[in-house]
Amino acid sequence: MKHRIMLRIGPASFRIGSAWRQPIADLARLYAAYPQPADGVADFTVRLEPTRPWRRFVRPSVFIGGDHMLTDAAPMALAHGLLAAEMGMNMQMALGWRRHVLLHASCVEKDGRALVMTGESGSGKSTLAAQLGERGWRLMGDEFALLEPETGGVFAFPRLVSLKNQAIGVMQREAPEGRFGPLMRDTPKGDIRHLAPGAEAVARMDEGAMPALLLFPRFGFAPDIREVGQGEAFMRLTQASTNYVTLGEAGFSALTRFVTGVPARAIDFDSGETAIGMIDRLWAELA
Repeated sequence: MKHRIMLRIGPASFRIGSAWRQPIADLARLYAAYPQPADGVADFTVRLEPTRPWRRFVRPSVFIGGDHMLTDAAPMALAHGLLAAEMGMNMQMALGWRRHVLLHASCVEKDGRALVMTGESGSGKSTLAAQLGERGWRLMGDEFALLEPETGGVFAFPRLVSLKNQAIGVMQREAPEGRFGPLMRDTPKGDIRHLAPGAEAVARMDEGAMPALLLFPRFGFAPDIREVGQGEAFMRLTQASTNYVTLGEAGFSALTRFVTGVPARAIDFDSGETAIGMIDRLWAELA
């Protein structure tokens, strides 16, 4: 690839190449504080390539390739090149990572303990994690929580936070403009803008934490909190994991330990401030 970058995020490293300059320039700016792989060898390769040679110049169309890929994935507009690169990294992790149980979840840490939040797209977990990351918590990750099968600890994987639609305005009031990527309009999920994690999240990305609370947030409903039983929590976590089946017994044991040792709650909320108030109360109860 003519343009490329290498970077390490927590325990995983990536080599990203592009036929176009702009996606790599955006990555270089937003991931400027991140290290390169120590040995110069990446775990995964991501390639942003034109769907046809002429589509590099005429109505540029980006196909996401790499070590692991979906051949029937729809190409993307070059204006969404940063999103394509981030999706490419997601794809490599989802299809190729085997060292940890991957949970599609956001994760933050405070006082050495981790809060894991998982739910469907639009549940508000990314926005909540981003807000907490600006309010005294350490952002450990937005897209994936990495659960270690042997110890039950959660490894940090602080990627860019993908903010969608109204969440963009919410976080623009909380974080400095210099940490935001370009505004990408009319993606399949609406408007998207990425937010780079704060300095502490990057500096401490090699520090894991033991999970202390599992949360299932749901935005757009009257405020409510309810306990979630171990059986329900287990099933919802298997649905949130991209490699649970592949890991077999190790995955089963890891999630069993998780749900038997970590309290789970579901919260409904109508605003970020309401949800943060609920989280503060639940966190205080753990002390």
